[in-house]
Amino acid sequence: MTSRPPASSASIAAPCYWSASPTYHTWVKLTAADIHTLRAERGYEGQGVYFHLNHPIRYVRLVAPILAIDDLSPRLTFLTLDDGSGATIEVKVQRLDPAVSSSVDCPSNTVIENVNIDARLGVFDVVVDGRRLDVGTVVKVKCGISEFRKTRQLELKRISVVDTTDEEARAWEELALFRRQVLDKPWVLSAEEMKAAEEQVRREKRKEREREKRKREHDELTREKRERRAEKNVKLDEKAERRRREEEVMFNAGALI
Repeated sequence: MTSRPPASSASIAAPCYWSASPTYHTWVKLTAADIHTLRAERGYEGQGVYFHLNHPIRYVRLVAPILAIDDLSPRLTFLTLDDGSGATIEVKVQRLDPAVSSSVDCPSNTVIENVNIDARLGVFDVVVDGRRLDVGTVVKVKCGISEFRKTRQLELKRISVVDTTDEEARAWEELALFRRQVLDKPWVLSAEEMKAAEEQVRREKRKEREREKRKREHDELTREKRERRAEKNVKLDEKAERRRREEEVMFNAGALI
């Protein structure tokens, strides 16, 4: 089993710099044991961000055989994966509401387009790209990270079936290479990267201010249109009421003759 990585002597960068990290926008190649040892740092709870050394990690890639398939509720299915690293991990597959999945425009009955769950009386199959998964099927999953009752688990985003041992071996080679080149050493943010990240933050703030300004202007315009429409409706109602009264007076006058 992979040992718990030590906390890095390099400090964790402020969140505004994370986008410059080689791990933040990447499907980070890890083993199941690695995923269990990622650190949840105080102050960043609930953000779906975990750390290896000082690398911020949100998404992971795992290649492993399926150890178990469990249908635990009408909306959740779990794949338990065992990659031989000394730990297993559960991958959560979220199923759609039947009213939604029955829509003509919905390609599957889960939140993953190429995954379908066939759950009928006496039948329960998880189907990926038209192929039924079984215990022992090797899959490549790309997932977000979460926790349930203090146990690390994964939330499925993408999945494919690994057909050959060569493909599986290449996945392990990619994992080893990524570990050597990136994960085994602390992330060092250069002055140029810091400057670029800060400029990106400034651009995002400007865009956000512009969006808020446009929204305020739109809301104000909508409010003015609504008020003008309401005033017009009041005038139309008043005109209709005057007409009704005039007709009533004329009717009464005619009845008296």
